[in-house]
Amino acid sequence: MISEQLPVLIVVTPLILSFVVNVVGLWNKKFCYPMVLLALSACLVFSGGILDVVITQGKPIHYYLGGWKPPWGIAYFIDHLSAYMAVIIAAIALIVAIYSKRSVEQEIPENKIPQLYTLFLLNITGLLGITVTGDLFNLYVLLEITSFSAYALIAIGEKGALIASFRYVVMGTIGACFYLLGVSFIYIMTGSLNMADVSQILPHLYQSKVVLMAFTFLIIGIAIKMALYPLHAWLPDAYTHAPSAISALIAPTMTKVGCYVLIRIMFYVFEPHFSIELIPITTILGWIAVIAMIVGSLYAIAQNDLKRMLAYSTVAQIGYIVMGIALANKAGLTGSLLHILNEASTKGCLFLVAGAIMYKMRMRNINQLKHLFWKMPFTMIAFTIAALSMIGIPPTCGFFSKLYLLLGAIDAKQWVFVAALLISTILCVVYFFNVIKYTFFEPSEPAYAYDGGSRETTNIDEVTLSMLIPIWITAIGIVLLGIFSGKIISTVLKFTIPTGF
Repeated sequence: MISEQLPVLIVVTPLILSFVVNVVGLWNKKFCYPMVLLALSACLVFSGGILDVVITQGKPIHYYLGGWKPPWGIAYFIDHLSAYMAVIIAAIALIVAIYSKRSVEQEIPENKIPQLYTLFLLNITGLLGITVTGDLFNLYVLLEITSFSAYALIAIGEKGALIASFRYVVMGTIGACFYLLGVSFIYIMTGSLNMADVSQILPHLYQSKVVLMAFTFLIIGIAIKMALYPLHAWLPDAYTHAPSAISALIAPTMTKVGCYVLIRIMFYVFEPHFSIELIPITTILGWIAVIAMIVGSLYAIAQNDLKRMLAYSTVAQIGYIVMGIALANKAGLTGSLLHILNEASTKGCLFLVAGAIMYKMRMRNINQLKHLFWKMPFTMIAFTIAALSMIGIPPTCGFFSKLYLLLGAIDAKQWVFVAALLISTILCVVYFFNVIKYTFFEPSEPAYAYDGGSRETTNIDEVTLSMLIPIWITAIGIVLLGIFSGKIISTVLKFTIPTGF
């Protein structure tokens, strides 16, 4: 039955179609866009089917490629957490792909569009593969497929993109080396790369310094990949100079998949008590997360470029997710996992709006966006909904994940973390209200207000529906995710909490 093959179809489908898109693009570029939509629609259906199977069966899916079991074959392992991440990635990818057509046509030379869509699908192949693989080395390969495609996607962007991409290459390669060293040490000690096998063998080796070094290398490598402060230096330029649609793709997905890998390594490959009790990694990560939340927010306040502000906001939001992981209790990890979903949808919406503003206005400096609400009201209402979610205003989804993080910090009696959450939220209000102030209250620019500032004579001039509808899908999704956050937790997330939390 096809349902039994869903774990491999979710990876193979975008991989095969990425090559097809590249070849077909040489003949007729118009076919690239519908083929990308077809591939990503299939991925969303497959990921939804996998999540349904996992929820219905109440146990993980073990899939052996070609029927070959480890150590000879490739093993896929999909539990509630994997399926949850796959649905997030597939949904964001499809929404961004729908949005991308007009934006890409404006920002990218026509002869590069097939290559961009080829890399787009390769990036999604890697991200989805990371969520379903049950093998540490295959995870490395898929991380690199994701990273190499992202390097190239960013390099296609505006002036400055090449340097940003090169910096990302350097940092990403260092991160990959750390991760690969960690995997090598684990293989030397256990003789296996299968996550399930390794998790059974490692508890007998926890006192080994080689295992300790392996764990340390893995955490550093993943921290670079997910841009955890102060290893975030590649992120702001990469997100700022990438094409608008690519920023909207990688900002909600790539760092979140890094967070997923961190959780998988800390609490599933290694036992939770190794990360919590035997070495103080959760304590170290917790304090780093606090600094990331505050410093990332301060940097965001200092920016005048809308995309760059959102990029630094991402650095702060990664701090929220890592703080939940570091709390290592049920409420904290629930908040962290919920924040992965909420931040992906919210940041996706914000970058889509930033791209829409650039498409229509050819500008993105915040102080140039005066009175923009009256020119692009539907776009800016979506921006305001997303901003409220980032701040944590109910009933948007951001409120519920922040609430769980706050409860987790209180439960752990980490009062400094509680204070950091509140301070970071106030800083978040400052930089998002700054945008709302300019777009809503400031007199308009003569360039798009015919009488120099009166809202009555500022004509509405929105982006096309192919861009506006995806923006509003994410905006409505932000509210729906908040309303149904309890259902998401009771149906999926409660099964992802490791035993003993």
